Amino acid sequence: MTEQLTQALVEFFGEIIPAELTIFIVSLLPILELRGGLIAAKLLGVPFLKAFIICFLGNIVPIPFIILFIKKIFAFMRRFKIFDKLLDRLESKGEKNRDKVMRYQNWGLLIFVAIPLPGTGGWTGALIAALLDIPIKKSFPIIVAGVFIAGIIMSIVTYGISYMFAL
Repeated sequence: MTEQLTQALVEFFGEIIPAELTIFIVSLLPILELRGGLIAAKLLGVPFLKAFIICFLGNIVPIPFIILFIKKIFAFMRRFKIFDKLLDRLESKGEKNRDKVMRYQNWGLLIFVAIPLPGTGGWTGALIAALLDIPIKKSFPIIVAGVFIAGIIMSIVTYGISYMFAL
C-alpha cells in the first residue's frame, strides 16, 4: 500500500513541484512518513544522503505538534459525532500498544518507532506518547532516535547497502 500511495503522490507532484519538496511532503504524511519519502526519493532519483536528510526532517516536523496538541484536537473533534469511529480507532491503536511501551518504557517507544512496519512510526509513536502522558522532553528525543533508526533501515531497503556506502 505504501508503494502505491507513494507512486501516486510522486506522479501527482512530480511535474508541479521540485523532487525535494515532493519527498518532504510525502515524509510529513501519516502512514507514509519517512518510509514513503525514501521510496519517493528513489523514484525521483534524489541522491541517498540528500534524500535521507529531507525525509528525516519531514518525518519529525509534525511530532512535537502531535504530542502537544492531539488530545485537545481529539476533544474538539469529539463534539462532532461523525468523528467518533475514527477517534475510537486511533485511541484504541494507542491503547493497544500501551503495554508494550510501558513494559519496556523508553526502549519500548524507541523500538516501536524504529521498526518500519505498517502502523508504526513517528506519528503513531507521538500518538502513544500523548495518550500515555509521556512528557515531550522525554518522548520527543526517543521518537526522533526511532525515526533515525527507521531511516537507516529503510535506506538499506530502498537504496541498498552498496549504493549507500559506494562499495
